[in-house]
Amino acid sequence: MIVVCSGPYGLEEAMKTLKNGGSAIDAVEAGCRAVESDLRDTGVGLGGAPNILGVVELDAQIMDGKTLNAGMVGCVSGYEHPISIARCVMEKLLHVFLVGKGAERFASEMGFEKTELLTDSMREIWLKRLCEEIGVADPAALEAHPELWRMSKWATDPYKMGTVNYLVQDANGDICSGVSTSGWGWKYPGRLGDSPVLGAGGYADNRYGAAACTGAGEMAIRVGSARSVVVYMKMGLGIEQAVREALRDLNDLHDQRIGGVNVLALDKDGNHLVGNSGDSPPSHWYMTPDMTEPAQKVGICEPYKKG
Repeated sequence: MIVVCSGPYGLEEAMKTLKNGGSAIDAVEAGCRAVESDLRDTGVGLGGAPNILGVVELDAQIMDGKTLNAGMVGCVSGYEHPISIARCVMEKLLHVFLVGKGAERFASEMGFEKTELLTDSMREIWLKRLCEEIGVADPAALEAHPELWRMSKWATDPYKMGTVNYLVQDANGDICSGVSTSGWGWKYPGRLGDSPVLGAGGYADNRYGAAACTGAGEMAIRVGSARSVVVYMKMGLGIEQAVREALRDLNDLHDQRIGGVNVLALDKDGNHLVGNSGDSPPSHWYMTPDMTEPAQKVGICEPYKKG
Protein backbone atom coordinates (compact mmCIF):
# COMPACT_ATOMS: atom_id res chain seq x y z
CA MET A 1 0.00 0.00 0.00
CA ILE A 2 1.17 3.49 -0.75
CA VAL A 3 -0.18 7.05 -0.85
CA VAL A 4 1.51 9.58 -3.13
CA CYS A 5 0.57 13.25 -3.14
CA SER A 6 1.69 16.48 -4.77
CA GLY A 7 1.66 18.28 -1.41
CA PRO A 8 2.08 17.62 2.32
CA TYR A 9 -1.57 17.74 3.42
CA GLY A 10 -4.04 14.92 3.88
CA LEU A 11 -1.69 11.95 3.59
CA GLU A 12 -2.33 10.74 7.14
CA GLU A 13 -6.08 10.69 6.46
CA ALA A 14 -5.56 8.75 3.24
CA MET A 15 -3.25 6.20 4.86
CA LYS A 16 -5.57 5.79 7.85
CA THR A 17 -8.33 4.96 5.39
CA LEU A 18 -6.19 2.25 3.79
CA LYS A 19 -5.17 0.79 7.16
CA ASN A 20 -8.82 0.59 8.14
CA GLY A 21 -9.55 -1.56 5.09
CA GLY A 22 -10.61 1.17 2.71
CA SER A 23 -10.02 0.98 -1.02
CA ALA A 24 -7.70 3.15 -3.10
CA ILE A 25 -10.79 5.12 -4.15
CA ASP A 26 -11.75 5.68 -0.50
CA ALA A 27 -8.21 6.84 0.31
CA VAL A 28 -8.02 9.25 -2.62
CA GLU A 29 -11.34 10.80 -1.61
CA ALA A 30 -10.27 11.07 2.04
CA GLY A 31 -6.97 12.70 1.15
CA CYS A 32 -8.48 15.17 -1.29
CA ARG A 33 -11.30 16.09 1.09
CA ALA A 34 -8.76 16.89 3.79
CA VAL A 35 -6.97 19.30 1.46
CA GLU A 36 -10.23 20.81 0.21
CA SER A 37 -11.04 21.76 3.81
CA ASP A 38 -7.53 22.92 4.73
CA LEU A 39 -7.26 26.71 4.64
CA ARG A 40 -3.48 26.48 4.37
CA ASP A 41 -3.93 25.45 0.75
CA THR A 42 -5.33 28.41 -1.20
CA GLY A 43 -5.50 26.59 -4.52
CA VAL A 44 -8.01 23.89 -3.57
CA GLY A 45 -11.53 23.82 -2.16
CA LEU A 46 -12.52 26.12 0.70
CA GLY A 47 -10.45 29.31 0.55
CA GLY A 48 -9.40 28.64 -3.04
CA ALA A 49 -8.60 31.44 -5.46
CA PRO A 50 -11.67 32.93 -7.22
CA ASN A 51 -12.14 33.83 -10.87
CA ILE A 52 -11.90 37.46 -11.96
CA LEU A 53 -15.48 38.10 -10.80
CA GLY A 54 -14.70 36.86 -7.30
CA VAL A 55 -16.46 33.51 -7.65
CA VAL A 56 -14.63 30.36 -6.54
CA GLU A 57 -15.10 27.67 -9.21
CA LEU A 58 -13.86 24.19 -8.30
CA ASP A 59 -12.84 21.27 -10.51
CA ALA A 60 -12.07 17.63 -9.71
CA GLN A 61 -11.72 14.16 -11.13
CA ILE A 62 -11.32 10.64 -9.81
CA MET A 63 -10.45 7.46 -11.74
CA ASP A 64 -10.61 3.79 -10.78
CA GLY A 65 -7.59 2.00 -12.25
CA LYS A 66 -9.29 -1.39 -11.91
CA THR A 67 -12.32 -0.64 -14.08
CA LEU A 68 -11.13 2.52 -15.89
CA ASN A 69 -14.33 4.17 -14.73
CA ALA A 70 -14.12 7.86 -13.86
CA GLY A 71 -16.04 10.87 -12.66
CA MET A 72 -15.30 14.53 -13.34
CA VAL A 73 -16.83 17.87 -12.40
CA GLY A 74 -15.92 21.39 -13.47
CA CYS A 75 -16.83 24.99 -12.57
CA VAL A 76 -18.64 23.95 -9.40
CA SER A 77 -19.51 26.84 -7.09
CA GLY A 78 -20.84 26.61 -3.54
CA TYR A 79 -19.73 23.08 -2.70
CA GLU A 80 -16.61 22.38 -0.68
CA HIS A 81 -15.81 18.84 -1.84
CA PRO A 82 -15.78 18.48 -5.64
CA ILE A 83 -13.80 15.22 -5.30
CA SER A 84 -16.80 13.62 -3.60
CA ILE A 85 -19.18 14.99 -6.22
CA ALA A 86 -16.89 13.52 -8.90
CA ARG A 87 -16.98 10.16 -7.16
CA CYS A 88 -20.78 10.28 -7.14
CA VAL A 89 -20.72 11.02 -10.87
CA MET A 90 -18.52 7.94 -11.35
CA GLU A 91 -20.74 5.69 -9.24
CA LYS A 92 -24.26 7.04 -9.83
CA LEU A 93 -24.47 8.26 -13.43
CA LEU A 94 -24.06 6.91 -16.92
CA HIS A 95 -22.20 10.15 -17.67
CA VAL A 96 -18.61 10.81 -16.61
CA PHE A 97 -18.39 14.62 -16.75
CA LEU A 98 -20.68 17.34 -15.36
CA VAL A 99 -20.01 21.09 -15.28
CA GLY A 100 -21.48 24.29 -13.91
CA LYS A 101 -25.14 24.42 -12.93
CA GLY A 102 -25.70 20.80 -13.86
CA ALA A 103 -22.92 19.64 -11.56
CA GLU A 104 -24.27 21.86 -8.79
CA ARG A 105 -27.78 20.48 -9.21
CA PHE A 106 -26.39 16.94 -9.07
CA ALA A 107 -24.44 17.81 -5.90
CA SER A 108 -27.65 19.01 -4.29
CA GLU A 109 -29.46 15.83 -5.32
CA MET A 110 -26.64 13.79 -3.75
CA GLY A 111 -27.17 15.58 -0.45
CA PHE A 112 -24.10 17.82 -0.38
CA GLU A 113 -24.51 21.02 1.63
CA LYS A 114 -23.83 24.43 0.13
CA THR A 115 -20.85 26.37 1.47
CA GLU A 116 -19.44 29.87 1.01
CA LEU A 117 -16.04 29.16 -0.53
CA LEU A 118 -14.59 32.68 -0.74
CA THR A 119 -12.90 33.45 2.57
CA ASP A 120 -12.35 36.98 3.84
CA SER A 121 -8.58 36.65 3.45
CA MET A 122 -8.83 35.44 -0.15
CA ARG A 123 -11.31 38.19 -0.96
CA GLU A 124 -8.76 40.76 0.25
CA ILE A 125 -6.05 39.22 -1.95
CA TRP A 126 -8.41 39.23 -4.95
CA LEU A 127 -9.36 42.88 -4.42
CA LYS A 128 -5.74 43.94 -3.97
CA ARG A 129 -4.74 42.25 -7.21
CA LEU A 130 -7.55 43.92 -9.15
CA CYS A 131 -7.51 47.37 -7.59
CA GLU A 132 -3.86 48.00 -6.70
CA GLU A 133 -1.97 45.95 -9.27
CA ILE A 134 -4.33 45.95 -12.28
CA GLY A 135 -6.06 49.28 -11.64
CA VAL A 136 -9.69 48.13 -11.67
CA ALA A 137 -11.62 50.90 -9.94
CA ASP A 138 -14.82 48.94 -9.32
CA PRO A 139 -14.56 45.12 -9.29
CA ALA A 140 -18.36 44.88 -9.11
CA ALA A 141 -18.60 46.52 -12.52
CA LEU A 142 -16.64 43.71 -14.14
CA GLU A 143 -19.82 41.63 -14.43
CA ALA A 144 -20.99 43.94 -17.22
CA HIS A 145 -17.57 44.68 -18.70
CA PRO A 146 -17.75 44.44 -22.53
CA GLU A 147 -14.22 43.00 -22.78
CA LEU A 148 -13.86 40.89 -19.67
CA TRP A 149 -11.48 38.63 -21.55
CA ARG A 150 -8.95 41.44 -21.73
CA MET A 151 -9.27 42.18 -18.03
CA SER A 152 -8.91 38.51 -17.15
CA LYS A 153 -5.82 38.21 -19.34
CA TRP A 154 -4.19 41.05 -17.43
CA ALA A 155 -5.39 39.93 -14.02
CA THR A 156 -4.79 36.17 -14.25
CA ASP A 157 -1.99 35.38 -11.84
CA PRO A 158 0.24 32.46 -12.96
CA TYR A 159 1.62 32.26 -9.44
CA LYS A 160 -1.78 32.06 -7.76
CA MET A 161 -2.72 28.53 -8.65
CA GLY A 162 -2.63 25.20 -6.90
CA THR A 163 -3.82 21.65 -7.33
CA VAL A 164 -3.76 18.54 -5.20
CA ASN A 165 -2.92 15.22 -6.87
CA TYR A 166 -3.42 11.88 -5.13
CA LEU A 167 -2.20 8.54 -6.48
CA VAL A 168 -2.97 5.54 -4.25
CA GLN A 169 -2.40 1.80 -4.42
CA ASP A 170 -4.30 -0.32 -1.89
CA ALA A 171 -3.75 -3.75 -0.36
CA ASN A 172 -5.38 -5.44 -3.37
CA GLY A 173 -3.02 -3.71 -5.79
CA ASP A 174 -5.81 -1.48 -7.11
CA ILE A 175 -4.78 2.03 -8.12
CA CYS A 176 -6.80 5.24 -8.05
CA SER A 177 -5.97 8.79 -9.11
CA GLY A 178 -7.66 11.94 -7.88
CA VAL A 179 -7.26 15.64 -8.62
CA SER A 180 -8.91 18.70 -7.06
CA THR A 181 -8.35 22.41 -7.65
CA SER A 182 -9.76 25.93 -7.72
CA GLY A 183 -7.66 26.62 -10.82
CA TRP A 184 -5.82 29.80 -11.76
CA GLY A 185 -6.49 32.83 -9.66
CA TRP A 186 -8.64 35.50 -11.38
CA LYS A 187 -9.27 33.23 -14.37
CA TYR A 188 -11.98 33.91 -16.95
CA PRO A 189 -15.33 32.55 -15.67
CA GLY A 190 -15.91 29.01 -16.86
CA ARG A 191 -12.26 28.23 -17.47
CA LEU A 192 -11.32 24.57 -17.14
CA GLY A 193 -7.72 23.50 -16.77
CA ASP A 194 -6.38 19.99 -16.93
CA SER A 195 -7.49 18.98 -13.43
CA PRO A 196 -11.00 17.76 -14.36
CA VAL A 197 -9.98 16.51 -17.80
CA LEU A 198 -9.37 12.77 -17.89
CA GLY A 199 -6.05 11.92 -19.51
CA ALA A 200 -4.70 15.43 -19.08
CA GLY A 201 -4.87 16.12 -15.35
CA GLY A 202 -5.05 12.51 -14.18
CA TYR A 203 -5.27 8.91 -15.29
CA ALA A 204 -5.03 5.47 -13.65
CA ASP A 205 -4.74 1.93 -14.98
CA ASN A 206 -3.97 -1.01 -12.66
CA ARG A 207 -2.00 -2.74 -15.37
CA TYR A 208 0.64 -0.02 -15.63
CA GLY A 209 0.27 2.78 -13.10
CA ALA A 210 -1.11 6.28 -12.75
CA ALA A 211 -0.17 9.91 -13.24
CA ALA A 212 -1.51 13.37 -12.42
CA CYS A 213 -0.44 16.93 -13.14
CA THR A 214 -0.20 20.35 -11.53
CA GLY A 215 0.75 23.69 -13.05
CA ALA A 216 -0.21 25.17 -16.41
CA GLY A 217 -3.19 22.98 -17.21
CA GLU A 218 -3.68 24.39 -20.69
CA MET A 219 -0.39 22.79 -21.68
CA ALA A 220 -1.18 19.40 -20.11
CA ILE A 221 -4.50 19.34 -21.98
CA ARG A 222 -2.78 19.92 -25.32
CA VAL A 223 -0.54 16.85 -25.01
CA GLY A 224 -2.64 14.65 -22.70
CA SER A 225 0.15 14.49 -20.15
CA ALA A 226 -1.30 12.15 -17.53
CA ARG A 227 -2.35 9.38 -19.88
CA SER A 228 0.81 9.73 -21.91
CA VAL A 229 2.84 8.71 -18.84
CA VAL A 230 0.69 5.62 -18.41
CA VAL A 231 0.94 4.80 -22.12
CA TYR A 232 4.71 5.18 -22.02
CA MET A 233 4.81 2.71 -19.13
CA LYS A 234 2.53 0.40 -21.14
CA MET A 235 5.11 0.57 -23.93
CA GLY A 236 7.70 -0.81 -21.50
CA LEU A 237 9.45 2.33 -20.28
CA GLY A 238 10.44 2.58 -16.65
CA ILE A 239 8.77 5.24 -14.55
CA GLU A 240 11.58 7.80 -14.87
CA GLN A 241 11.83 7.46 -18.63
CA ALA A 242 8.04 7.60 -18.96
CA VAL A 243 7.89 10.83 -16.99
CA ARG A 244 10.78 12.31 -18.98
CA GLU A 245 9.03 11.52 -22.25
CA ALA A 246 5.88 13.26 -21.01
CA LEU A 247 7.93 16.29 -20.00
CA ARG A 248 9.55 16.38 -23.43
CA ASP A 249 6.09 16.33 -24.99
CA LEU A 250 5.25 19.39 -22.91
CA ASN A 251 8.49 21.08 -23.91
CA ASP A 252 7.66 20.55 -27.57
CA LEU A 253 4.96 23.20 -27.09
CA HIS A 254 6.80 26.30 -28.24
CA ASP A 255 3.67 28.39 -28.71
CA GLN A 256 1.43 29.69 -25.90
CA ARG A 257 3.79 28.59 -23.16
CA ILE A 258 2.23 29.86 -19.96
CA GLY A 259 4.26 28.17 -17.26
CA GLY A 260 5.61 24.83 -16.20
CA VAL A 261 3.92 21.53 -15.43
CA ASN A 262 4.67 19.00 -12.70
CA VAL A 263 3.93 15.39 -13.59
CA LEU A 264 3.46 12.98 -10.69
CA ALA A 265 3.59 9.24 -11.41
CA LEU A 266 3.13 5.90 -9.67
CA ASP A 267 3.82 2.57 -11.37
CA LYS A 268 2.12 -0.76 -10.73
CA ASP A 269 5.03 -1.86 -8.52
CA GLY A 270 4.68 1.10 -6.19
CA ASN A 271 7.55 3.18 -7.52
CA HIS A 272 6.81 6.90 -7.57
CA LEU A 273 8.37 10.01 -9.06
CA VAL A 274 7.58 13.62 -9.94
CA GLY A 275 9.06 15.60 -12.82
CA ASN A 276 8.92 19.22 -13.94
CA SER A 277 9.04 20.70 -17.44
CA GLY A 278 11.50 23.35 -16.33
CA ASP A 279 14.82 23.98 -14.63
CA SER A 280 13.99 23.27 -10.98
CA PRO A 281 13.53 19.72 -9.68
CA PRO A 282 10.13 19.49 -7.93
CA SER A 283 9.22 17.35 -4.95
CA HIS A 284 6.26 15.32 -3.79
CA TRP A 285 5.11 13.55 -0.63
CA TYR A 286 4.39 9.90 0.06
CA MET A 287 3.48 7.53 2.87
CA THR A 288 3.53 3.77 3.37
CA PRO A 289 1.89 1.75 6.20
CA ASP A 290 5.11 1.46 8.19
CA MET A 291 5.71 5.22 8.26
CA THR A 292 4.55 7.40 11.17
CA GLU A 293 4.52 10.56 9.05
CA PRO A 294 4.77 11.49 5.37
CA ALA A 295 8.15 11.91 3.70
CA GLN A 296 9.22 14.24 0.92
CA LYS A 297 11.03 13.11 -2.23
CA VAL A 298 12.82 15.30 -4.76
CA GLY A 299 12.11 14.52 -8.40
CA ILE A 300 13.58 15.30 -11.80
CA CYS A 301 13.34 18.11 -14.33
CA GLU A 302 13.51 18.33 -18.09
CA PRO A 303 14.65 21.89 -18.96
CA TYR A 304 12.87 23.64 -21.79
CA LYS A 305 15.02 24.30 -24.87
CA LYS A 306 13.40 26.33 -27.59
CA GLY A 307 14.09 25.38 -31.20
